[in-house]
Amino acid sequence: MEIKNSFLKRIISYFIRGLVLVAPLYATALIIWSGVQYLDSILPIDIRISNKQSVYLPGLGVLIIIFGIILLGFLFSTIVPQSFFKFTESIMRRIPLVSLIYYSIKDLILAFVGDKKKFNQPVLVTMYKDTAIKKIGFITQTDLSHLKIADHVAVYMPLSYSLSGELFIVPADNVTPIEAKATDVMKMLVSGGVSVKVSKEETPEED
Repeated sequence: MEIKNSFLKRIISYFIRGLVLVAPLYATALIIWSGVQYLDSILPIDIRISNKQSVYLPGLGVLIIIFGIILLGFLFSTIVPQSFFKFTESIMRRIPLVSLIYYSIKDLILAFVGDKKKFNQPVLVTMYKDTAIKKIGFITQTDLSHLKIADHVAVYMPLSYSLSGELFIVPADNVTPIEAKATDVMKMLVSGGVSVKVSKEETPEED
């Protein structure tokens, strides 16, 4: 009986290890493939090899879109005057609904990939002075004078297992910087605290 139990435990152990290996790879490949298919659907390109047959090359539309974005970035950085770009944005700013959508998306993109990234200052926030409850977030604004709010900062707190989050306006004294990489903190938050970077010295040895 002991032999059977030991054999069963080993099989379960192998299954779990295989699942840990396969599941993330499958999910990653599925997400990337879905993204490629979606982008390809924006610019569908079929290469015709005969009068009745055509070949679809996955990723060709994505490459053309990426090349087009790089070309536009080059043109607006070197050839097209900045005054023209500013003039275009000034027109966009005057259109109520378009302005809201345009600048919201632009600011969100710049928060991740722009020169002034917003999600690179992880902080620990004391939510209530009378308790020890704290939350982790990212400072997005340190100056709220345009809202006539003094001595406060804006902290965005992502929700676990979600792409959404909440914005809190908290006293600056309640905020403590976290000495860690922003990417590691973001992974920890999104995974609900499961994903934590562990140093090699702390990594447990496998049996």
